[in-house]
Amino acid sequence: MEEKNEKIIEEKINETKNIDKEANSEVKKERKLVVPGEIIVSGDDYLPGDFTRKEEGDVLASRYGLAEIRDRLVRIIPLSGTFEPRRHNTVIGIIEDITYSGWVVDIGGPYTAFLPLNECPRFVNRNNIEEFAGVGDVFNLKIWGVKKGNVDLSLKSRGLGKLQDGRIININSHKVPRVIGKEGSMINMIKDNTGVEITVGQNGRIWLSGDLEGERKAEEAISIIENESFSEGLTEKVEKFLGGKK
Repeated sequence: MEEKNEKIIEEKINETKNIDKEANSEVKKERKLVVPGEIIVSGDDYLPGDFTRKEEGDVLASRYGLAEIRDRLVRIIPLSGTFEPRRHNTVIGIIEDITYSGWVVDIGGPYTAFLPLNECPRFVNRNNIEEFAGVGDVFNLKIWGVKKGNVDLSLKSRGLGKLQDGRIININSHKVPRVIGKEGSMINMIKDNTGVEITVGQNGRIWLSGDLEGERKAEEAISIIENESFSEGLTEKVEKFLGGKK
């Protein structure tokens, strides 16, 4: 009987340990506001990710923003700042000049971006280059190279090309992941509830194409996400806003 009681007590202790372990794990997944130089977490188990660095076993913030820990990786989600182009980013660009070998494209920020002819999905006649793309045209493009402030663009991927019959809205580029949501959950919810086609560029430009009311509703929903990107219950708030105006 005594042996049985000891076993029950041991099981309870182990159960409590597991609960504490899970609780600690959840705490580490919570996002907290940090400033540059602040220690986010200590220990050799953690790896520095975006906008963080490691010094003597401590992972420190390099940017002002929300610190997030997933598994062992620590990263910062910036709350402000300009777009920083990276290879494989998908961006929305506006043609601002035409040369003999391609197009100069405005992708936002202090960067010169260029789309060469050989990165188009079909043959383009050099003598009639404006037929494919003219000044002011809007495209969904991919970055395939970044070097010394120059950005090289491509249209050779699925889903890229000219955007027509719509308009651009602009948000802080660092809020784009929140607008998209986990596996596209947030942006798909907006699309489904407004009937608007939405293309999101990682440079903070978003293309809306739909009827006037749908576009207005989608823009308001995106504005809520941008302004309250680190608030708890954001998904539910956006869902209520979209559902409440059906």
